[in-house]
Amino acid sequence: MKVNKAEFIISAVRPDQYPEDALPEIALAGRSNVGKSSLINRMISRKNLARTSSTPGKTQHLNYYRINDHLYFVDVPGYGYAKVSKTLRAVWGKMIEDYLLNRGPLKLVIQVIDLRHPPSKDDILMYDWLKANGLPVCVVATKADKIPKSRWQKHVKIVKQDLLMRGGDPFVMFSAEEGIGKDELWEIIGRYAGEQEELEEEEEN
Repeated sequence: MKVNKAEFIISAVRPDQYPEDALPEIALAGRSNVGKSSLINRMISRKNLARTSSTPGKTQHLNYYRINDHLYFVDVPGYGYAKVSKTLRAVWGKMIEDYLLNRGPLKLVIQVIDLRHPPSKDDILMYDWLKANGLPVCVVATKADKIPKSRWQKHVKIVKQDLLMRGGDPFVMFSAEEGIGKDELWEIIGRYAGEQEELEEEEEN
């Protein structure tokens, strides 16, 4: 997909702050510091529209990014970060749960994991929760560039055994540094967002 326009819209914490234009929304969920912001920046070919941080737990809101006036990426707070207070984690959890279960324009949840490591207990709990609630999921394993190519298939096999065997959803191996998986992920997003014709027109233009 050729991204001609990408803009940050709002950091929302309540439903009355969500955009009202009913564009399809693609949520990105994952453990803290797994690379969601870097993934967004690579997907839209921008270096720093989505702010990255080396400090886990930095994202505390639902951050909305509007892409080509066709859809939104929604970056949600990371899960599984122990140093965040239990009270704050409870607030985040309620906000995320309400959004994922009740947001009409939500079309797909991209669960971002780290390809270098087997899915964590939190990753598995999150995936099982998404599936139990009937939410469409695409698992994206980031940081592929951090692993020698000769070991890619070994790591992919572990992810599929530990996670995807539980649901058989789309899987993309990804690198924000090198752009691996970018086109494949855009194709999946377009299919779920119902924007495939518009995305193909953007490619042709």
